[in-house]
Order: sequence, then C-alpha cells, then structure tokens
Amino acid sequence: MTSIGGVEMVDWNLAVATATRLARPGPEVSRDEARAVVAELRRHAKAAEEHVRGFTLMGTEETHDTPVLVVDRPGWVRANVAGFREILKPLLEKMQERRGGGPGGAVLGTVGGKVTGVELGMLLSFLSSRVLGQYETFAPPARDLPAGQGGAGRLLLVAPNIVHVERELDVQPHDFRLWVCLHEETHRTQFSAVPWLRDHLEGEIQSFLGETDVDPMTVLERVREAAQSLSGARPDSEEDDGGRSFVELVQTPSQREILARLTAVMSLLEGHADFVMDGVGPAVVPSVAEIREKFQQRRAQGASRLDSALRKLLGLDAKLRQYRDGERFVRAVVEEVGMEGFNRVWTSPNTLPTKKEIAKPADWVARVHRRSDS
Repeated sequence: MTSIGGVEMVDWNLAVATATRLARPGPEVSRDEARAVVAELRRHAKAAEEHVRGFTLMGTEETHDTPVLVVDRPGWVRANVAGFREILKPLLEKMQERRGGGPGGAVLGTVGGKVTGVELGMLLSFLSSRVLGQYETFAPPARDLPAGQGGAGRLLLVAPNIVHVERELDVQPHDFRLWVCLHEETHRTQFSAVPWLRDHLEGEIQSFLGETDVDPMTVLERVREAAQSLSGARPDSEEDDGGRSFVELVQTPSQREILARLTAVMSLLEGHADFVMDGVGPAVVPSVAEIREKFQQRRAQGASRLDSALRKLLGLDAKLRQYRDGERFVRAVVEEVGMEGFNRVWTSPNTLPTKKEIAKPADWVARVHRRSDS
C-alpha cells in the first residue's frame, strides 16, 4: 500500500466506487439471456484458442493456462484498478518520498488521494462501456479475479458491451461474439507463447514512469502549456504540436522516446490481433465481411461528438491508428516471408519492430531476416 501516514496517495476504493456509480447501464437482457451470453462467450473463447494457435503457429495447449473471465462493467473496472495499482506502485512511492517529508504531507495525501481517485474513476467509467475485451496483464490474482501462474494475466470479455455493440451494428450475435473472441484470444496467445513479452512491457512502462517529474510546480506548468496548446492559446511563434493529445503534451523528451517504442509494440500486438481475426474469420464466422465493415465504420466515427473529443484528449485516437498501421505491417511481412518468418518478431526485444519499421515493413524484414540469414 502506497500511503502517507496510513492514507493512500490514490484512493483506489473511491476510484472503483466512482466508476461503478457513473458507468452507463448495460443493455436490457433477461437473466436467462445473460446466462446464455456468458455461456456462449466461454465456448467461443475456448474454440478461439485452437483457431488462433493453428493460424499463428504460436503456443501449445499447455501455454494457455490463463483464465478467461466474462465480466460486467464493474468487474472490468475492478480488474483495471488492480492493474493500475500494481503498475503505478513505484511512481506513487516516488511521489510519497517527495511529498511525505513536507509540512502537511498527510493532509495533502488525503485530499490528493480522493481527488485522484475520483478522476481515475471518471476515466474508467467512460472506458468501461467501450471495451469489448482485454488481456489484463499486470494485476495480481485475487479471489474474484484469478490470474495465470506467476501473475501471467487473464482474459476479460465484457459481456454487456459485446451485446450492446452487436445490437447497435445489427449483426448476427453468434458470429460477432466469436469474432471478438478471436481478437482477444490472439492477445492471450501473444503473452502466453512469448514469456518475455510481459516483463519487457512492464520494464518499458516503468522506465516511462521513472522519467516522470513529480515536482508539483513542474507538472502544473506542463499542464498549463498543454491546456494552452489544446485551446489554441499558445503564441503563434511557438512550435506547432501537430494535434498531439493532452497525454502526449505533458511528456518529457525521454518519455517520448520510450513512448515511441511502446507505440511500436502496441501497434504490433493490436495489428497482429486484427490480422489473425481477419485471417481466421472467413472460415469460422460466416458474416465476417459485414461485421468487419460495420465495426470499422464504428471505430472511425465514434459514438458522438463528445466521444470523439474525449478520444482525442485522452490519446485514444492513437489506438485506432495502432490497429490500422500494425495490421498493415503484419500483412506486409507475412506476404514477404510467411507466418514462420513473421514469427521471428517474437524472438527477443531486439527483433520487435521500431516505430519507423511499423510504417516501413521492408526495413524490418531487411534488418531481421537478412542479418540472421547471412
């Protein structure tokens, strides 16, 4: 527990309570319908394992020891708060050391923890109605949220969101549910079959957080500059930020370098999942073409003007680019060197593509294949 005088710097319980209270209600379903959806998602998740392994040539049945959890929106919130709590622990300890020695540290910790808890809860309430599934990587196992051996993660399928989207798109429910499971199972396969991937990502995230300047005045100054840029209030002579999100604008140069590497990895993971989903889909999801077309339109448009503004502010538009750019990278590499050749990407952190290579797949092929084949 990261705390000052027994008071946590982030009130995690308040974050959960806030998100749960503010989260939109799910679609109306009867109890029998809800049970049928949960049972079908579990069946599809199990079937997706074999489909994904066969297509990707990754992993074995023994590597898939991580649980599949079908959750509601509060369950997704609890899992993600647990993950945030674990991954942010070093940063919060650093902040504790900076603040704890000063006068009124305990009072600041109490007030700040509640404010941050509410803010985190508000963010999670916004996201909780939009996420269809997630491979949750970092949270430790808990009684209501089990994980794989050695903290190997868990696959979350958010049942009310899946039902909501399939109704909104007016697509065949059974096909859509399997289609979603194929995407999420690919993420599960990535982390299960590549043992070093989780530790590598955690290391990059901790390096990113380690570069965070926890001096309050410095942070406030960056926030002020970011707000001016987003509102167009910065002087014309200052450098144009090119439409970067608020999240990007408050970063240091070192953090931007780390973020470029993280962006490349996430583009690979998301693009690979989309590529697998499209590759497996035609054989097992009869209406995959209709689902893909409608879902792509939904991704691009957002649900509303407010939704689009929030996505931009939080940097979520970057995630949409990751799907697109990453899928193009994977497709180009597989076309050039085949699936086994592409799978060299999982050899070590050194064989992961850079951000530039995501945009130019031939450069990755030249670097990894020509060097290793010479």
